[in-house]
Amino acid sequence: MSRKTREIKKILVIKLGALGDFVQALAAMKHIREAHPAAHITLLTTPPFEALAMASPYFNAVEPDGRSAGIGETLSMISRLRAANYDRVYDLQTSSRSNFYFQLLRPFPPEWSGIAVGASLPHRNRDRGKMHTLERQAEQLQEAGIWPDAPLTPGSAPPADLSWIIKKSGAARPMTSAGTARPYALLGPGASAHRPEKRWPVERFAELGQHLRDRGLDVLVVGGPQESALAMAIQRKVQARDLTGRTDFAQIAALGARATLAVGNDTGPIHLIAAAGAPTLVLFSAASDPTLCGPRGHVAVLQAENLNEMPVTDAIAAVARLVPVMPNDAFRRTP
Repeated sequence: MSRKTREIKKILVIKLGALGDFVQALAAMKHIREAHPAAHITLLTTPPFEALAMASPYFNAVEPDGRSAGIGETLSMISRLRAANYDRVYDLQTSSRSNFYFQLLRPFPPEWSGIAVGASLPHRNRDRGKMHTLERQAEQLQEAGIWPDAPLTPGSAPPADLSWIIKKSGAARPMTSAGTARPYALLGPGASAHRPEKRWPVERFAELGQHLRDRGLDVLVVGGPQESALAMAIQRKVQARDLTGRTDFAQIAALGARATLAVGNDTGPIHLIAAAGAPTLVLFSAASDPTLCGPRGHVAVLQAENLNEMPVTDAIAAVARLVPVMPNDAFRRTP
């Protein structure tokens, strides 16, 4: 380690962001727990991540009001944080909001790892915005004294470990409840509603789904309830099961751990599925940069300036490279 740390008994971790960001931050959260095995660690987050965080082995408590609605609620939260008398805060959000929280905790803030002006354990790298999330957060922890001093090169920081979700999911064959135990592929056609440029046309997902069925895979569509219309559009073209809005994060991870393949846009469930171990093809437009935020693991990336211009044949070729052998291949005639 870069320096010996004093005993730290009470820790606050801040992570408020979207699902994909939260999944990647699980790698840093694991390291924080390993560095402080006896500490009482609280996570300040938002309601969608409360159950996932509580199920993890990293936290003793989870407070879901990290994105308070108004100044009154914010000040109440700050009063609670001040009264908790934390020894250290690891700000993994590093946003204007979490920086503001630091300023509100003055004049006697706890030790603070982040980028807030006046933080005692600052992440000083001016090029931090050009780093992948995993290496950026690893370097932040390195400067806080809890990460080995070895240089952090692109791809060197480990991704999130979701083995604990798989153990907690219990079912050895999670697809039984969905009506099949056959090999399956997961499709994630959604993305943020306000970011339509991050979506591959749903008709192409349907074409790809038919190709995957022809190769011997069942097709399951995953996402939030707001993406049920996309699942229905796919079902009009190919036999598929609609799981949108019917799975929590742990169930999505369990599906990902046992999937033959997953294909989807740059969206939270696909990040979760990739972290769970599924061979995953992620489709990026020019709206986001996979070198900064792409999932790691058994992952392939296809990127186009405009996803409307990405043909199905490109995805099929990428799938063939990612998963060379499919269930029906043994039954295909050889020349």
